[in-house]
Amino acid sequence: MGIVVRAQAAPRPKSEAAKQVSLFYAAFITIMLVTQLFTFDTFIELIASYDLPINMMFVAALPAVIVATELFALPFLLRMRISAAFRWVSMACGWLVALLWAAVTLYVAASATQVETIGFFGTVLELIPGWWAVFVSLLFASMAAWSSWRLMPAANVKK
Repeated sequence: MGIVVRAQAAPRPKSEAAKQVSLFYAAFITIMLVTQLFTFDTFIELIASYDLPINMMFVAALPAVIVATELFALPFLLRMRISAAFRWVSMACGWLVALLWAAVTLYVAASATQVETIGFFGTVLELIPGWWAVFVSLLFASMAAWSSWRLMPAANVKK
């Protein structure tokens, strides 16, 4: 049993389409991540303006959680050379990005909260909230599912 964690190459994808879907999802997450970090001070205020039905401490931490999960989702989607355990964590972060945005967009659309933007791109682009944002979040979930299923970290495990 070794204490040293060793980076491993990503397993071979089950299809070429899975690589393309994961790269598209990674590109979209990267653009979101950069724009959110670029305007992080106003992104925090934007998330607070949604009046989410959770504790204010969690509302204050939510922008950082969103940014961190987007960042940690990238190694799996880009098929980087990382440890097997972190590959699973990164895959879970890809799912968590979709679930967080689905929850936020669903609440904002259902409650008809008046905000200037949904926050996918921080406050750089003003995208009016609506049911289309929920659809985009579900699209994130479908890309996460496709990437997870076709780039599964345990693909190289022999039976």
